[in-house]
Parts: sequence; C-alpha cells; structure tokens
Amino acid sequence: MGEYLHQQGFTCLGIRLAGHATNPEDMIRSRYSDWMTSVEDGYHLLRSFADHIFLAGLSMGGILSLLMSTRLAPRVRGVIAMSTPQRLPSDYPVWLLRIISKVMKYSPKRRGDPGSGWFDKNAYQEQVSYPYNPVRSVAELKELILEMRAAYPKVDVPVLLIHSKDDMYVLPENMEHIYAGLVNARDKTKLYITGSGHVVTRDAARAQVFQSAVEFIQRIESSREAA
Repeated sequence: MGEYLHQQGFTCLGIRLAGHATNPEDMIRSRYSDWMTSVEDGYHLLRSFADHIFLAGLSMGGILSLLMSTRLAPRVRGVIAMSTPQRLPSDYPVWLLRIISKVMKYSPKRRGDPGSGWFDKNAYQEQVSYPYNPVRSVAELKELILEMRAAYPKVDVPVLLIHSKDDMYVLPENMEHIYAGLVNARDKTKLYITGSGHVVTRDAARAQVFQSAVEFIQRIESSREAA
C-alpha cells in the first residue's frame, strides 16, 4: 500500500512496531505503550518531510491510528483504519489474560487450515507473520482497544474505515461499532469490500483499498484548500 501511495506522489513511512518482525519473544516483552511510542517516533520522523500527515493502519494498526490521531495533533489530517477490531473474538478481561499467559505462553492464530481466509493464495504464500499469538501480547492488545474506545470522542479528524465482509478473523460488525463511537469526527466514511480476508492490503481486493485511500486523502486535502 505504501508503494502504491508513493507512486501517486505521497511521501510514505512504514513503521515497524516494537516487538514485530523479529521473534515472538520480543513481542512478549513489548507493552502497548511501546507500540504507541513506535507510532509517535515515526510521526516525528515523517514531520521532517511532510506538513500534512495521514495515519493508516491495518488491524491493530487501525487501533493505533485512531488512538494516536488524538495525541499527535495538529498535523494529523486524517485516519485510514482497515480491518480494525473494536473487541477481541474471545473478549476475556485483561487480568484473566495475564494469568493465562503465565501458564500458556502462546495460542493458535486462527481455526482452520493455514491461509483458508485468504482469497489470493499467492499473496498468502508471500505473507510473513509470527506463527502464533503470545498470550501476554493479547492482554496488551486488549488494553490498547480499551484506550481506543475511551478516545473515540476525542477523534475529530476525518476517518475512512475499511472492512471486508468476508473477514472471518475480525468480524465486519466491528466497523459498525467504531463508526458509531466516532461521534465528533468531522468526516467519517465506511467502506465495505468483498473478496478479501482480514489482510485487505495484501489480499485480492487490495487495488480497491489502495484507490479508496488515495481518493479519501485527495478529497480531504481538497476540501481544506477550498475552505
């Protein structure tokens, strides 16, 4: 997605969140505040190259984009949140997840055969991710979701929410709850797509996702210039 946006003339920065793209042990040592700090560091780096900044994120990245838009004002002009969870499928309390993590270090990522939720099987073969979820990190994710929910009234920038109706990992109903919670967003849009699983930026409908992101950014920038 970043490469596509760059081809359209945008300056893009892909952030590697703390504990990601190394090994699961690093994820276990990371806290949700570390993930927020990763976004803040990337934001300040990008400020050296761009005056108008949009935050875009997939899944937990969507949570971080919505939450951090309230903490990185005033240069954040809008948010694109994709496949974003409002709650976890098994919504255990944080204290219980932390207890479970002491006796069960990891949990399976999903039910069913690997790649069963993907429409573009070639893209799935190229997807790189940890093979399982550290349970301690699930507790941190739950904390982050609670922070996002509390911040809903503070989100006052334009928001584009994208979700696949075929997402079996984070169910589409999550987008409806997030949309309803954004009571003070100046401009909010829901976009449902089909023919894609959870990772909408890599799966078969990615071209529609990319183009919708470009149109959203251009529309928001044009409306500001007109004002």
